[in-house]
Amino acid sequence: MIKKGDNVRFLNAVGGGTVVRIDADKKLIYVEDADGFEIPVLERECVVIGEVNEKTNFIKKDFSSKTNTPAAEPVSVESEKPKVRIQEPVVETPEGDVLKAVLAFFPVDIKQLQTTAYDCYLVNDSNYFLYYNLINGEENARRTVAHGLIEPNMQEELCSLTKEQLNDWENIRVQIIPFKQGKSYPTQDVIDVKIKMNVVRFYKLHSFTENDYFDEPAMIVDIVAEKENARLAAVSPEDIKIAMLSKETPASPRKIVSKPNHRPGVTEIDLHITELVDTTAGMSNADMLQLQMDKFHAALSEYKNQKGHKLVFIHGKGEGVLRKEIEKQLKTRYKTYYFQDASFREYGFGATMVTIK
Repeated sequence: MIKKGDNVRFLNAVGGGTVVRIDADKKLIYVEDADGFEIPVLERECVVIGEVNEKTNFIKKDFSSKTNTPAAEPVSVESEKPKVRIQEPVVETPEGDVLKAVLAFFPVDIKQLQTTAYDCYLVNDSNYFLYYNLINGEENARRTVAHGLIEPNMQEELCSLTKEQLNDWENIRVQIIPFKQGKSYPTQDVIDVKIKMNVVRFYKLHSFTENDYFDEPAMIVDIVAEKENARLAAVSPEDIKIAMLSKETPASPRKIVSKPNHRPGVTEIDLHITELVDTTAGMSNADMLQLQMDKFHAALSEYKNQKGHKLVFIHGKGEGVLRKEIEKQLKTRYKTYYFQDASFREYGFGATMVTIK
């Protein structure tokens, strides 16, 4: 256990210092660095060390008594008890079992897009642990930019890239292995996808937009969607022709799924596309959005005469396109209805509650 006065080093960042105070309730410790600043950090993200070399951040070693010093007594391996790091419990979200992972790029100076550098983050928007490997460069000269393990519903900075390095990012490759620890779960396919980046986008201001993950505008690349796009692109025109000729009837949408909530007067409506159709093969993003909005309008029409009734539309976080379209319709077509974010505890940021007026 870390105590006041201990020298510590950060596990997930460069730096460290001396522990000056401890907040046991929040499991926070306050570390004073060499410049006299107090840095709050989780106790589990620090390690106690000896005196530290300020330039290298490594523990100082004392070689002054190397000679004329009796050899140390051998230490029994059995007497050494390794420190066990306690794994914090994973907080899962209702929509987190659908694998979602994105790359996010931030300009260091958004006002100088022609010359600025960029920070690259990986966002794990799911309940899975992810082993990841990010690769860039030409096909015959690939190199790993970043690799490691990211915990569920977390984000991690992978690297920074300069303007001169952008050409190496025209063709990147992302490899991901999803899994859960200590519990059964529906397995997910391993992701190994090549993504073609249009580096010209880095020089355009409109490429960096508001998003569900950060307060600052960012360029978002949906890794799972890129995998699906690559799979569809691999289907030959001949295969598509055969499938169209053999298809007897188009896939019919499922009946709208609505179920009473545990609270009286509340109905849940799941707008995830997988709940509305059996397959999305051949559907564009616009087609899927239109189908989801049709269900949204149908639900409001069904309950329009039940004043005071509440409808919880579960749309997930995703890119935020469906959520924005729902809010647009509520502000224009359904002005008399009251709406708000549904319970964060139950739905995270993935649902909107509408009260019929």
